[in-house]
Amino acid sequence: MTRLTTRARQLWLCYRLQLKILLVSPFEGFLGVVFPLMFATATLLVYRVEGDPRAMAYAGLGAAVMGVWTSVTVAASSLLNRERWAGTLELLVAAPTPFLMVLVPITTAMATVGLVSVVVTLVWNRLVFGVRLDVASWPLLVLGVLAATVTIAMFGFLLSVVAVRYRTAWALGASLEYPGWLLCGFVVPVSLLPLVVRPLSWALAPTWAVEAMRSAASGGSPWGELAVCLALGAAYAALAAYLGRRLIESARRHATLALT
Repeated sequence: MTRLTTRARQLWLCYRLQLKILLVSPFEGFLGVVFPLMFATATLLVYRVEGDPRAMAYAGLGAAVMGVWTSVTVAASSLLNRERWAGTLELLVAAPTPFLMVLVPITTAMATVGLVSVVVTLVWNRLVFGVRLDVASWPLLVLGVLAATVTIAMFGFLLSVVAVRYRTAWALGASLEYPGWLLCGFVVPVSLLPLVVRPLSWALAPTWAVEAMRSAASGGSPWGELAVCLALGAAYAALAAYLGRRLIESARRHATLALT
């Protein structure tokens, strides 16, 4: 078995096992789908006041993707702390498999739960609020949703590494959840945000993924937005890999891996 095949098998097994854990977890699984429905409902109730079907479709599509962001940010920020509290962090670091190869499938599984919520939310929007999506290209729309899922998973990978030294890392993810809805343009256009925060929006890959989805729905060309989205996702992964190696080396050198 080649090294590449071994790595692919390890990623798949870790992803599959983590996904099973999340789906049977009352919080990560069931509430990971219910919470996005609550948020989408609140968003559409606000937009319904104007009675504009186009605005409802705009908000409904963005509200569906919010579930992926919510599923990843809060859980990923406290991922390594949870492993530390469970007493498994040292085992993962000492295992022959590179530690970062364990984190990526975990955050990808988190994003997959959010992907399920996208489908459920779109159905909910149609049945409860009558939001009708007139999509010019469903394949390109699906490609945009997948790009959002993958890049949010990579952002969660970066967040899990950056937040490892914080005792209350979960609070960091929680503090990013609601601002991310605005910064990524899920519920309001980025053009309506203050000029000072727009660079933050452009640095977030989901912003470009959502724009690609809306462009695909309206019949435009989403390839430019998808390219920027995937490039940012690759940058997140590269930065997380670099920081992860440095943090593990520092923890080993100073004997602080088990510090809580």
